[in-house]
Amino acid sequence: MPINPERLDRFMNQVFMDLGATLHATLIVIGDKLGLYRALAEGGPQTPSELAKRTQTAERYIREWLAAQAASGYAQYDAASGRYSLDEEQAFALADESSPAFVPGGFQLALAASRAQEKLLDAFRTGQGVGWHDHHPDLFSGTERFFRPSYAAHLVAEWIPSLHGVEEKLRAGARVADVGCGLGASTRLLAKAYPRSTFCGFDYHPTSIARAQEMARQEGVDDRIRFAVARAQDYPGQDYDLVAFFDCLHDMGDPVGAGSHVLKTLATDGSWMIVEPFAHDRVEQNFNPIGRMMFSASTQVCTPASLSQEVGLALGAQAGEARIREVVIASGFTHFRRATETPVNLVFEARP
Repeated sequence: MPINPERLDRFMNQVFMDLGATLHATLIVIGDKLGLYRALAEGGPQTPSELAKRTQTAERYIREWLAAQAASGYAQYDAASGRYSLDEEQAFALADESSPAFVPGGFQLALAASRAQEKLLDAFRTGQGVGWHDHHPDLFSGTERFFRPSYAAHLVAEWIPSLHGVEEKLRAGARVADVGCGLGASTRLLAKAYPRSTFCGFDYHPTSIARAQEMARQEGVDDRIRFAVARAQDYPGQDYDLVAFFDCLHDMGDPVGAGSHVLKTLATDGSWMIVEPFAHDRVEQNFNPIGRMMFSASTQVCTPASLSQEVGLALGAQAGEARIREVVIASGFTHFRRATETPVNLVFEARP
């Protein structure tokens, strides 16, 4: 078939955009870890020399870094003064870790995932999995930093109120299990919002649990949170008023087994909250920027994690509501509904 020059030009333009974005991701993580974005936001327009002095870094590297930021649309440049700056929106997304739009954690996550390339090459050839614990440590902290801003913006304000009677129980004093809690961002947010309730955070990854305990101490909520190493299929405890799975059900090898265990540990009138990445049910409906990000992450992290466990159902990060419903009903639950959603998450409620 003959090459269509116009289509080739469009595709190559996309290729160079993606290649530039891939290379730029490293610079975003460097800027985050060195505090360059924060210094640029706090100090206003600065020359490379001024920013280097403020951050105690080498001017020649900062000069090149700033040019890359401006070329990528991550900073502003004033040619007359030779100074770089962040506009309000850039600062909101790059320099404020409390912002719901804070994004550097996502790039930290993505770069960490790429470090497992050799393991993934073998996995592609053999069909075997790559466990969450087999990844670079930046994946664990990057994931927490990437998801936490959205949880902080929506969990207490929107997601909990969307569940039947759960907010009232939490305010009065409820027993909560946060399963697959990772570094415990969701657990800590709930503990701060509902001081009369008690929380148990469970994850199979000991390093994450140790870090979660430390962060809970630092934030002063360790009096009402207990973290423990446990799998979703057999975590301890009974009569939980709420069991929550945040962005982790699709990572599990045996999500039906996990759901069956949730049913056994819930109180009679308890609820299972499942937060999953936003996805439509048909694969082609997810060919968009969110789907692109999630399919790519799923190929490198989520699907290999599931395949590394027993059963290895490998739902993937774009499972969609219909597939999650199948899992929940197969687990023994009789009530399932979409409680609410955001552009990046679906929130489901299941009840016995």
